[in-house]
Amino acid sequence: MLREFFRAKIHRVTVTEAEVDYIGSITIDPDLLEAANMMEGEKVQVLSCNNGERLETYIIKGERGSGEICVNGPAALKIGVGHVVIVIAYAMMTEEEAKDFKPTIVFPNENNKLS
Repeated sequence: MLREFFRAKIHRVTVTEAEVDYIGSITIDPDLLEAANMMEGEKVQVLSCNNGERLETYIIKGERGSGEICVNGPAALKIGVGHVVIVIAYAMMTEEEAKDFKPTIVFPNENNKLS
């Protein structure tokens, strides 16, 4: 049986843009995506540390080295510029796979950059 487990996390980045007039998604600097082993198009959960909002969306690659975190579409009505968010990806695994699996956790600095 497959179960869903925590796979990767970008911990506490600051939202730099919020675009309501967009189809939907979250735009993330590719440097952060690669460090967290996340991919464009991947489903993620976005958690606001400011107001407790939790939403699901998919990733769009932003500009490399920009530190950009842009919440797009209707989600921008719930999570805005300046919010600190956590971006989490999950994976389906068997219990055996999960026992030895080590999730990737990235801790960017206050400018959404890797130290």
